[in-house]
Amino acid sequence: MSNYLLTTLAALVLSLTITSVRAADLPDLRLTPGDALPGVTATDVCQPGWARRHRDVPAELRAAVFAAYGLPDGNHTGYCAGPQGCELDHLIPLELGGSNSPRNLWPEPFDGPMSAHAKDKLENRLHAMVCTGELPLEEAQRAIATDWVAAHRRYVQER
Repeated sequence: MSNYLLTTLAALVLSLTITSVRAADLPDLRLTPGDALPGVTATDVCQPGWARRHRDVPAELRAAVFAAYGLPDGNHTGYCAGPQGCELDHLIPLELGGSNSPRNLWPEPFDGPMSAHAKDKLENRLHAMVCTGELPLEEAQRAIATDWVAAHRRYVQER
């Protein structure tokens, strides 16, 4: 694991020992404000296989993010208590140039109307819009990082 990632991870874990965080449909923006890869472009993310080539979250980082959200053993307690549990998700998805930084990761519930399944639909819609030139990449990243539920209403439910 790189020094940057270890330093960031250590800072995240330290800050999380101070407060216990519970999330609902949206991540806690103090922990997960969203983070995109520097210099990524629409041309980059629209290449076939882009997201697959960037999907690498080490087990230590996964565990630290779950712990930050009050799920120290990655179990399905707290807001992940639904029958389907939760997944570790990228707030700004890899398909839109999101990074594997702890600032971009959160445990997202699979249950409920605004679940991981709904966010996946938004991610696909925004990716398609970016790749057809309907929406600038930066605008798509900002919309999903600021309030993905509101972005879902705007880009998925209203269409």
